[in-house]
Amino acid sequence: MSFSTKKYDSYTLISLSTDKLDAVVSPDLKAELVLINKSGEKNIVLDLSSVKYCDSSGLSALLIGNRMCKEVNGSFIISSLQPAVQKLVTISQLDGILNITPTLPEAIDLLFMEEIGGDDIDDDF
Repeated sequence: MSFSTKKYDSYTLISLSTDKLDAVVSPDLKAELVLINKSGEKNIVLDLSSVKYCDSSGLSALLIGNRMCKEVNGSFIISSLQPAVQKLVTISQLDGILNITPTLPEAIDLLFMEEIGGDDIDDDF
């Protein structure tokens, strides 16, 4: 397995343990994202700190995770993008679509801020 999954109270953390998010790894990651989503979990944090290469199938897996979480009013947060992966995400213009944080602790902080505030935080003003 090229990633590990750990369930916490309000989110599931997936940590990739491979340096490539490509056509070999992506099908398993997509399957895991679907399993997590079907189990009722709406918040997923994906740690990509070890990933130095990503191709179109990897980007597709990220978009699938993002879409599934949004469909259940959850959060899909990607953390710790390495420079080559960050560049691909930026070139693909996905940096405006995906929630990306520089570090894993920041991803978890963002998740809790979204949980507390929700999307209607501006409604109080």
